[in-house]
Amino acid sequence: MKKESMAFLEELLSVPSPSGYEQPAQKVVRKYLAGVAQEIRTDVHGNVIAALNPGAKIRVMLAGHVDEIGLMVTHISEKGFVHFSCIGGIDVPIVQAMRVTIHSKKGNILGVIGKKPIHLMDEEDRKRVPRTKDLWIDIGAKDRKDADKHVAIGDPVTFTYGFERLLNDLVVARGFDDRIGSFVVAEVLRALAGKKLPVGVFAVSTVQEEIGLRGARTSAYGIDPQAGIAVDVGFATDFPDSDPKSYGEIALGKGPIVARGANVNPVLGKLIESSGDKDKIPYQVAGEPRATGTDANAIQINRAGAAAALVSIPNRYMHTPVEVVSLDDVSNAVKLIAATILAMKPGMDFIP
Repeated sequence: MKKESMAFLEELLSVPSPSGYEQPAQKVVRKYLAGVAQEIRTDVHGNVIAALNPGAKIRVMLAGHVDEIGLMVTHISEKGFVHFSCIGGIDVPIVQAMRVTIHSKKGNILGVIGKKPIHLMDEEDRKRVPRTKDLWIDIGAKDRKDADKHVAIGDPVTFTYGFERLLNDLVVARGFDDRIGSFVVAEVLRALAGKKLPVGVFAVSTVQEEIGLRGARTSAYGIDPQAGIAVDVGFATDFPDSDPKSYGEIALGKGPIVARGANVNPVLGKLIESSGDKDKIPYQVAGEPRATGTDANAIQINRAGAAAALVSIPNRYMHTPVEVVSLDDVSNAVKLIAATILAMKPGMDFIP
C-alpha cells in the first residue's frame, strides 16, 4: 500500500465516528479527496459525496459507510458515574473493564467501564450476563457537579483502541466496520482520477449505516444511480470454532468477498467477477440468499430500483474493538472495483 494511502487509513481510524457523530471522520475524507474529485459536497445528513465525470449518462455509486458502533452518555448519577446506551450492535458483555473515550465539547475525556467485582457477587450474579444498566463509566469525577463540567447527556463514546499491525500484513483496529469501506471507495476514486471514464463515478462516504442504512438511502436518492457497489466488511470464517457450512469458507488474505444472491444484480455481479478474472485479482464468493444488511440493500431499492452489488473485506471479530483485516484484501478490493468501473460501457444496460 502506498505511503499516502496508509497515512490516510491511519488518520481515518484515529478519529471517532459513531453513528450520528461521523463528522470528525468525514473531515478526514473531505481533505483526502479535495484535490481528486471534480465535485465534492456534504449533504444534510453528513454523507460526503465525491464525483468524477459527474455529467455522464450512466451514474455509478460507490458506498462505504464511515460510521462505527459506540456508546452514548444517557445519565450522570449524583455520585458522578456516567451511564450509557449502545449506538449500533454492541456485544455488551465484552465491554466490561474497557477503557473508553467520551467525546465532549470540553475535549476527549478518558473513562473506564466499571462493574461489581467478582468477589462481591453472589452465585446468581456470576451466572448472569451483564446488561448496560449493570455497567457504568468512571471518569474519576467527585460527584455529578464535577462530572457535569466535563461531559454531557448525548456525548458519544468510543473504545480506546487504536490501529496496530499484526503478522503477515494483518492489521487490527476498532471500527474497520466500516471505515475500511469508506477508505476503499476513496481509494477507488483516486485510482480512477485522470483516466477516461465510461461512466460517472460517485464515491460516497455514507453515515448511519449501523442504525438502518440511513445515509445510503438519502444519498442514493439524491444521486439516482443506475448502478451501485457497496463496500463493507464480511465475516471471515478462518478462526477456531467457525462454521463454514453455515457462513461460507472465507479467509483473510485470499481476496475481497464478492456477493451472489438476491441483493446483487446479475449483470453487475458478473462484470465484477469477470473483471477480477481478467486482471487476475483474487476474490472470494459468498452466497447471500436474502437482502444484505448493507448499503447495497438501500441502493438496490432506491427510487425505481438500481443495479446493486456488494464487495466486502473479510473481517475477524466483527463489532469488537479488535477487528482484524488483511491489507492485501483491502488493496485487491480497490483494484477489483476500479477494474469493474473501467470495464463498463457508456450506455450499459443492467437489465438481467
